[in-house]
Amino acid sequence: MSTSTPATTPSHEPSPTTIRADRLRQLIETGRIGTVLLAVPDLQGRLKGKAHDAPHYLEHIAGNGAEACAYVLATDVDMRPVDGYDLASWDTGYGDLRLMPDPNTLRILPWTPRTALMLADAVDTGGQPVEVAPRQVLRQQLAELAQLGMTAKAGLEAEFFLYPHDPARIADGRPLAPVSPDNLDYALDYPAPLAHYLRTLPEHLRAAGMPVEAVKTEGAPGQVEVTFPYGDPLQACDNHLVFKHGARAVAHEQGLVPTFMAAPATGLASGLHIHLSLWSQDKPVLADSTGALSPAALQVIAGLLDALPQLAPLYAPTCNSYRRYRPASFAPTHFTWGHDNRTCAVRVTGHGRGRHLEIRLPGADANPYLALAAVLAATLHGIRQALTPPPPITGNAYQATGHAPIPASLEQALTAYTKDHLAAHLLTPPVARHYQNGAQVELDALRYAVPDTERRRGFTRA
Repeated sequence: MSTSTPATTPSHEPSPTTIRADRLRQLIETGRIGTVLLAVPDLQGRLKGKAHDAPHYLEHIAGNGAEACAYVLATDVDMRPVDGYDLASWDTGYGDLRLMPDPNTLRILPWTPRTALMLADAVDTGGQPVEVAPRQVLRQQLAELAQLGMTAKAGLEAEFFLYPHDPARIADGRPLAPVSPDNLDYALDYPAPLAHYLRTLPEHLRAAGMPVEAVKTEGAPGQVEVTFPYGDPLQACDNHLVFKHGARAVAHEQGLVPTFMAAPATGLASGLHIHLSLWSQDKPVLADSTGALSPAALQVIAGLLDALPQLAPLYAPTCNSYRRYRPASFAPTHFTWGHDNRTCAVRVTGHGRGRHLEIRLPGADANPYLALAAVLAATLHGIRQALTPPPPITGNAYQATGHAPIPASLEQALTAYTKDHLAAHLLTPPVARHYQNGAQVELDALRYAVPDTERRRGFTRA
């Protein structure tokens, strides 16, 4: 993530990321676009929806939306109908909700011929936003921030691992060899398959209206990091889902497969770092006139350290998420903060008006809308309560004492999530309950599953 000065305030007008509806109509009428994907972000941070014939989309969907089973926002990673959700269940009959197109998200997908993509917002039968939908959860936090006279800007720093595609090994859960065998951190010379991918992906993203800030190979074999320019928080999350969609499509064309697991193998870890700044009337909130941290910035840091321990299921949503938090991994192990300190959970970075916070807690498997919503909820908590943070860590945060540890498991995180009802207070009870159930569903799915490591260690020893 660049430490250059972010632009002043987010704009909610259509940006170069998108094309306008009249342009889409022209492209459809001339036959250049034949399919429109209408997609909603699901709980796991994936695009779900339908591929509509383009003329049908113009005539029937563009102004009215399309129906989809409500379980797209109330299911697990395997798309199973599961119990415990108020939104959709066997008791409710698994009825529909409506996906209303957001025209500001319309774009052409260069990795899929003659195809455009439109993101949608989920609304109920009365036309009201579905409160638990990820985009709406984030919107609510942005609205509460606006009530304090502030806006946010965000940048997402995405890491993932790239492997040659081996369907048999993937199906069996066997380890894959990465696309490059060596640590190529900051390298500029790559093996041919990796070089081709790193050249093609940014070209496609730029053509989709999402120019990257930088692409680099990371500190583990086969690991890639992509950073995007600072901008509007909702747009940053929308772009992240489109980026993941494109990263998979480009990889598939080249016989590769990416994974956005937080810990794809023992000793490996990928993050989704969130860079955050706050603005009020075109002035930075986190920096004073000298570029140093403002009193409000200290309140924000205190809020992050106080509330994020109880919101972990929103930014570390899977059992695998917690295998990333280990010493000397560049992932944090305690809720700490420091200046330009990558061993901390919250890193102060940037200069002057560009002073901002890097929250290093979310893993690559995080839903960006929910992770950023958790960060903003904790931010608001710190400001409203005028909290004071502990002193910053100036050395190795892995060896620091007296700081709350990051939960060791999703089970521990879920216990903290329900403690003192802080999540319900910061998010609203229905939203907190919805994602509490999602975490419980994830736990139950793997509670009795026997991992490969146990089989390897115990098959001939038990």
